[in-house]
Amino acid sequence: MPDLLREYLPIAIFFGLAIVLAIILTISAIIVAVRRPDPEKLSAYECGFNAFDDARMRFDVRFYLVAILFIIFDLEVAFLFPWAAAFQHVGVFGFWSMMVFLAVLTIGFVYEWRKGALEWA
Repeated sequence: MPDLLREYLPIAIFFGLAIVLAIILTISAIIVAVRRPDPEKLSAYECGFNAFDDARMRFDVRFYLVAILFIIFDLEVAFLFPWAAAFQHVGVFGFWSMMVFLAVLTIGFVYEWRKGALEWA
């Protein structure tokens, strides 16, 4: 049994160091942090406009369309990189499967473009 425990010793040391480091960094952030916020720091920065009356108000559907487009093309890249890395081994079926996948994504992109999802005017 001691041999088994000796094998887990590096993992226990790693977890111990991680916990100690997390505590030290948290305490140092609390001690060193500046506690004088100015209006510029408190202003809206993520969406580009100031907050409105209610946080539960409706957003324009274009925000969601852009998010969906981002997810679609992010997935496309996530599938293209492994396919390109293993291109020598995928064969003819793998090649044409990816061409069909890219064609479907291209058709979707053209559809969104024609519907005006990419225009903010």
